Amino acid sequence: MAIASEWPRISALGTDGFLVTFADRLNEPANRAALAFRHALDREGWSAVEETSTSLVSAYLRFDPRGSSHAEIRENLAHLLSRENWLDAPLPQGRRLWRVPAVFGTEMAPQLEEAAQAAGLTPKEAIASLTRSPVRVQTIGFAPGQPYLGELPPAWDIPRQSKLTSQVPAGALAVAIRQLVLFPVPAPTGWRHVAQTCFQLFHPDTDEPFVLRPGDELQVESVGAETLERMKADPNGGARAEAIR
Repeated sequence: MAIASEWPRISALGTDGFLVTFADRLNEPANRAALAFRHALDREGWSAVEETSTSLVSAYLRFDPRGSSHAEIRENLAHLLSRENWLDAPLPQGRRLWRVPAVFGTEMAPQLEEAAQAAGLTPKEAIASLTRSPVRVQTIGFAPGQPYLGELPPAWDIPRQSKLTSQVPAGALAVAIRQLVLFPVPAPTGWRHVAQTCFQLFHPDTDEPFVLRPGDELQVESVGAETLERMKADPNGGARAEAIR
């Protein structure tokens, strides 16, 4: 996908922040660029930098103005951007692939058939499509540890619902706009609930409360309800991680 010449763009956020944006809408190269650029920021080790993070197509930096001026940080960002074409940059090392068991459909995930129909698929085809390949954790947001996963094949460019579902349970897997969302806590949503996991994504009493990290990948595995029930005692709900090499 072609990116307009105005990208990437450096934007000041208040007195102590900058946002480096690679596109005006989600696409794979821009998400890749945001992840790679944030990783590069961390490697630079600028003494005034206090925090970095990513969104779908942007990298954020917060700094201490007592350690570096606004102008110095902007100049450093511009210099780092000029080093390479970040849209072609490799993804950071240290990422993990998570294999996550899920029950599709049934009363546990009642909107599978509706979502499949919106995508022009049968329920069986929908399950095959959603489990065929890993999807990337594009960003974490909305709720603690909640991943946005994608991009899915074009058939899954389906809209959100016109009305909210009042609540889906923790571990719900929902789909819309070529993305999956995995819910860490019960929440209302306009996304269609197609599968149910018991993957616990948020551990607030640990040093690393978010299990998933941007850039990780996740592959859903279809299992029966009895299998998922047995996995509830596992802190990761049967999910297994391996290093991506």
